Amino acid sequence: MNAPADSLGADEVLVRAAQGGDRSAFGTLYSRYARMVHGILLSRVPRAAAEDLVQDVFLQALPRLDSLRDVSRFPGWLAAIARNRAMDFHRQSHPQDEFNEESAQGGGSARSANLHAPDTNMEAQTVLNAILSLPEAYREPLILRLVEDMSGPEIAARTGLTHGSVRVNLHRGMQLLREMLGHKTTQAVSRASGGES
Repeated sequence: MNAPADSLGADEVLVRAAQGGDRSAFGTLYSRYARMVHGILLSRVPRAAAEDLVQDVFLQALPRLDSLRDVSRFPGWLAAIARNRAMDFHRQSHPQDEFNEESAQGGGSARSANLHAPDTNMEAQTVLNAILSLPEAYREPLILRLVEDMSGPEIAARTGLTHGSVRVNLHRGMQLLREMLGHKTTQAVSRASGGES
């Protein structure tokens, strides 16, 4: 599931059309980028909140789209809005809504609970909780790779991160997961992810 250059060029055409008021172009951008936005949010907020916040990110992006001068920067711009929305969520949350392992387990979509692993949902939830306990630099790329099924190059192209940093963070994050969970659980994750890049 790479994001080839022609796909990103098509996105630039869609961004320009959406800036001109074409709602269907914006809808197409939504369908292309919802997985990325969901993954970024899932790495930062409780699962139960991530689905609703995806909508919020796009609702915030739509009226601001005219301010985006370089349409080639749309993916990174949208990723930044998603990260900021996650920070806003935590600022607005009540103390009982703090992000922790228990809140990560509550609610969420089947896609979030199933890390595309061949084993049970309980194992998938264990892996997700382990990812959420990692440093932020590893959480986002791992969730985009393992939960949202994006390739390393696609993550880099869509988030504005460099390919090298994505590759390093995926590799180091997988190493930490293996240490935390043991070889058996991460074997299933590695098979499901098709490797680390």
